[in-house]
Amino acid sequence: QVQLVESGGGSVQAGGSLRLACVASGLTAQRYSMGWFRQAPGKEREGVAAVDRDGSTRYADSVKGRFTVSQDNAKNTLYLEMNDLKFEDTAIYYCAAAWPWGVRRGFQLAAEDYNYWGQGTQVTVSS
Repeated sequence: QVQLVESGGGSVQAGGSLRLACVASGLTAQRYSMGWFRQAPGKEREGVAAVDRDGSTRYADSVKGRFTVSQDNAKNTLYLEMNDLKFEDTAIYYCAAAWPWGVRRGFQLAAEDYNYWGQGTQVTVSS
């Protein structure tokens, strides 16, 4: 059974940092795409950052230069390092995996291409 479990959310002041982690279980050693998404109250879920099967990364314009996504394959863990956090980064952050096929080319930040999701972790940034 595939399971994704996020951790690392919390409350921080603007300009601060947080590191999210997502541990994946039940997935085979085959490479797959993984991503971070977020959803703020009253807004649609949006892609934040992703790592594709070839190790390439992609970021939403709103987080470029501030967020870094990385993957530790030995630990089956996906990370999201978030720096210089802004009030508008406040949201529930979700980890997602597209397994076993990965996402379509160019769709790394498209939620519809991911078929496994974590339960989410809250990130609150106070101004």
